[in-house]
Amino acid sequence: MPEGDILRLVSAQLDEALAGRVLVRSELRWPSAAEIDLTGRTVVDNVAYGKHLFTRFDDGWSLHTHLRMEGSWRVARTGTRDARGVEPNVRVVLANEWWTAVGNRIGMLHVLRTPDERLVVGPLGPDVLGDDFPEAGLAEAVARMRADDAAGGSGPRHRPGREATGVPVAEALLDQHLVAGIGTIYTAESLFAERLYPWTAVRDVEDLEGLLLTARRLMQRTVRHGFDPRAGVVRLVHGRTRKACHVCGTPIAEGTANEPPYDRPIFWCPSCQSPPGGR
Repeated sequence: MPEGDILRLVSAQLDEALAGRVLVRSELRWPSAAEIDLTGRTVVDNVAYGKHLFTRFDDGWSLHTHLRMEGSWRVARTGTRDARGVEPNVRVVLANEWWTAVGNRIGMLHVLRTPDERLVVGPLGPDVLGDDFPEAGLAEAVARMRADDAAGGSGPRHRPGREATGVPVAEALLDQHLVAGIGTIYTAESLFAERLYPWTAVRDVEDLEGLLLTARRLMQRTVRHGFDPRAGVVRLVHGRTRKACHVCGTPIAEGTANEPPYDRPIFWCPSCQSPPGGR
């Protein structure tokens, strides 16, 4: 699933193509929005919050999209083959005179009043890539994670007895209601960077602030440089099952966070990230 860094890149790409320009084509291939025509509206900006994207218009309305697991956006010159948007999995087409944005396999779509964006992001935790995260969001995210751990998790993550054992830190990082924007990639990479065993209980992680700031730093690096290995944007553990750890040579292991159907793969180095107390 695309994470917060990808949404920041997408929002910047859409801004460059659409912001300040009038739509001459609008197709929302979504049952609840198929009759809505955005043609004639001017795009004000595109804003990412966690894994959510809001395209705002000059009449006080917004298009909310979420990429889910397989969604993506592409931008093409209006009138070219890539701008046709005729593929069966296309869900959104927004075009101005110069550029066309095509949303493929979009997983969620709503048209709502711009002030009502808060109804979407309100239940979420602070955006780890938000401008104010270090000053305000960080403390709130840590407080949410600590409270969730004390309660043994919430919703599908709550299981009997967890009040005593605590919530694994990998599962807490993945929960968008605690901190928004982190997915499987940066859960694995930030835990590796901090040499933390993924199933360490949140209550046993002494420096949650440092862990969250590490996740933010790694994601910001991708936002700045894209996926450029020359800038140090590489995956050290994620997706590297059985390959040698870059630090110690131990084969990378793969485990699972959360119970089905919410389970997600987690990658870690058994040597660099050994369990607390050697358990």
